[in-house]
Amino acid sequence: MEKRKIYHLLSLLFILYISGCSNLLPKEKAITVGVWDTYEEAQNAFDKITPYQTTLNELKKLNINAEINSNVTILTYADITSRFITGLAIDGYEIDSGVKECILAKTNCNGYEINESFLSSKRYGNFWADLFNFKRKTDIRGWRFNGIILVNDQVVIYKLSSGQPAIHEKNEKNNPLGPLQSGGIALDVLKKEL
Repeated sequence: MEKRKIYHLLSLLFILYISGCSNLLPKEKAITVGVWDTYEEAQNAFDKITPYQTTLNELKKLNINAEINSNVTILTYADITSRFITGLAIDGYEIDSGVKECILAKTNCNGYEINESFLSSKRYGNFWADLFNFKRKTDIRGWRFNGIILVNDQVVIYKLSSGQPAIHEKNEKNNPLGPLQSGGIALDVLKKEL
């Protein structure tokens, strides 16, 4: 019976070897599902907003609407004051006039925060070193967009955007003991087979 399990494991390893090993490395995407596919689309929509002109209905046409866009968070008066009032800005002279107007309007003013991103990670390098947890290399690419809008009496009075148009990171993890260190999948495979 033990020989059969070893035979199955060796067969599995041989199939992995002849099937183009680098294509078998894991790939992953983390997407906050929203209405924009790129950073540029999000920024272009945000650029169409003009404080003291753009209305709440026009925001909805730009897909900045918490009812249909899961990446839009409604900010309460308490959220807004905690974000904008710091020790230096208590007197109101250090903050933007739109923010000051919103804080003075209290509960008549509300805000919207947009957080949208796309991150894709792909492992690369030596398949066997990755499988047995000796060396794992990951290439991460994507973008992240953030924006805050304050609305008083159905009109935008303040907007601010930030983000990362191009994210590109390379991570490398080395484990000299390979599958004997935590995170190794090969040790789990061997335990199941034996």
